[in-house]
Amino acid sequence: MRVIVVGGGAAGFFGAIAAAQANPQAQVTILEAGQQPLSKVRISGGGRCNVTHACFDPALLVQHYPRGGKALRGAFSRFQPQDTVAWFRRHGVTLKREADGRMFPTTDSSETIVDCLMQTARRLGVRVQLATPVVSVTSLSPGFRLTLKSGAVADCDRLLLATGSSPQGHRLAASLGHTIEPPVPSLFTFTIRDAALRSLAGMAVETADLDLQFPSAKPLRQSGPLLITHWGMSGPAILKLSAWGARSLHDAHYQAQLRVNWLPSSNLEHMRSLLLAVKSDYPKRAIANHCPVAVPRRLWHYLVERSQIAAERRWADLSKAEALRLAQELTQGHYAIAGKGVFKDEFVTCGGVRLREVTFKTMESRQSEGLFLAGEVLDIDGVTGGFNFQSAWTTAWIAGQAIASS
Repeated sequence: MRVIVVGGGAAGFFGAIAAAQANPQAQVTILEAGQQPLSKVRISGGGRCNVTHACFDPALLVQHYPRGGKALRGAFSRFQPQDTVAWFRRHGVTLKREADGRMFPTTDSSETIVDCLMQTARRLGVRVQLATPVVSVTSLSPGFRLTLKSGAVADCDRLLLATGSSPQGHRLAASLGHTIEPPVPSLFTFTIRDAALRSLAGMAVETADLDLQFPSAKPLRQSGPLLITHWGMSGPAILKLSAWGARSLHDAHYQAQLRVNWLPSSNLEHMRSLLLAVKSDYPKRAIANHCPVAVPRRLWHYLVERSQIAAERRWADLSKAEALRLAQELTQGHYAIAGKGVFKDEFVTCGGVRLREVTFKTMESRQSEGLFLAGEVLDIDGVTGGFNFQSAWTTAWIAGQAIASS
């Protein structure tokens, strides 16, 4: 049996390896358009490669996927993060768990994962052809004929599309009868045009409550660490909002309102009462120099200024209206999102092959017999933390097993 995998990324290699391991007689070839395989693996996690996440309950795991969670529920019951950890351990790579649940190779080097995948593929006889773009695919019923950019053709009995979110991969899938949900960015930071806020770049808040509000869509909520940057806001809570709100933000041209509670344990009325109590207890102290709440001092100065309270004002002079404004800034601050930035090297999109056109028990296409799909070519995306790699490992492993037995 001749198997061709289009795409030499995480899903492509893992699917090719799974097929070759399950059927040693299969002739498996990976066609990668670029000059280097596994390029995204190399740069992920700041060069450390966030392989997966230590979430070992499929019912909880699927909650980290803004798109694709329901379809992945059964798939994760067959191959989930525990299986990923065990697979890499069997192939000589030990993963470690960090405090936030992310899992990395103990070497803290993505090259460990790259070398493992490439050496395993080589040992199993998987051929890897680099700089080999595929320009078209024709169904032979049975099998497929691929036309390469060089003009050469390649025939196969089974075809695995694992091209990531590349437009060419989507074009190939569409030519074989698939519907493509339009791709839009998923993980990104928020641009906020506030020079005073940006002057706080590098400041982190351990936990903030966020509400993302749209003119014509339901609001979204997240809690977690928030980071102020040179262009606005980032951090895990912002990235989660960007993932869950990817389509709504795209439709709103990345213009929306973000409401921030810098002190999640407090609400507006509690904070107003606290500030008035401070006024009574510390009347002679300067407001800007006496911060009664658990926020960084520079952030406190910024919020006092944002509340239109002069830095030299004393607590005794704080009016009820000013106390209310300051309480609002602390618990209900509104920030205008004026665009999106990028998140390091994590290029994640939502969109891709419509999920109902794929049988998730095998990852085989419902539109074209003998065609399988895995990874980000599908309309699946997870939040940051190793979830996107996990969906790639899972769908590729299932596809490889099914290819080998079909």
